[in-house]
Amino acid sequence: MSFEGIEKLLETKVFGIELMTPIMFCLKAIAIFLLVQIAVWVIRYLMNPQRARLKNRKFDETSMVFFRKFLVTVAYVLGIASIMFLIPALRTFATSILASAGIVAMAVGLASQEALANFVSGIFIILAKPFRIGDVVTLDSGQSGKVTEIAIRHTIITTPENRMVIVPNSKVNSAIITNSTIHDTRTCVFVEVGVAYPENLDHCIEEMRKVIEKDERVLDKRTEVEKQSGVEKVIIRVMELGQYAITLRAYVWAATPTEAFVLKCDMLKAVKDHFDEVGIEIPYPYMNVVKKG
Repeated sequence: MSFEGIEKLLETKVFGIELMTPIMFCLKAIAIFLLVQIAVWVIRYLMNPQRARLKNRKFDETSMVFFRKFLVTVAYVLGIASIMFLIPALRTFATSILASAGIVAMAVGLASQEALANFVSGIFIILAKPFRIGDVVTLDSGQSGKVTEIAIRHTIITTPENRMVIVPNSKVNSAIITNSTIHDTRTCVFVEVGVAYPENLDHCIEEMRKVIEKDERVLDKRTEVEKQSGVEKVIIRVMELGQYAITLRAYVWAATPTEAFVLKCDMLKAVKDHFDEVGIEIPYPYMNVVKKG
């Protein structure tokens, strides 16, 4: 077919529309789609946390992941707006999207108040950094675990049971957060054991301290001045004269929150076994039943 024949074919009208128009629309839409895909690939490649970690271990993974998601979203929005611009009926609306003021107006008009609050809260979290990816946190609502992702809308916390808790950023931003790893990962746990009233408390405290200090995981938080003045490595205090027992509490320091939990469990068992060996009674409530007749 000659060039003139192809030109006449393209000028052929179907339902009053020249064949050239939908063909050019498809070609332009495909070109825009490919450009968007290339832009997304470049963004994900340049802002890949694993690649950045190999080059610099001190990079801010939290900010990188957040802004990578943001830029990918912007690329897709601009791509959709560009395709809409090719349609005459939608050209005015697409122009408003492409304009910087139009993007803000679209976000305000189309997004819900809650979605905007989550987005703005996500920005505040990234800038203020009350926590980062990898931090172990506890919210005032009770959720506790490691921060694994900070997205545009939500924050994901993985619990010790390997369950993912998805919390909206607006909730996280207004919550009271206990961050166990933001500055110092060392954690103090309370190891509490009850002893019987007839027992000698000084003897019980000394035997309990002996068991705990033998564990290499227990950190020594004393300063040189405290060591010279005779302050014990593990502080044990009498906490309560209870109904059935006298409660002793040991303040035990570990390197990380996870290690502190394991250390507490191990120390409870070790103290119980040692008290059984040396004959220190750990009392428990019991009942005598008197049967008449």
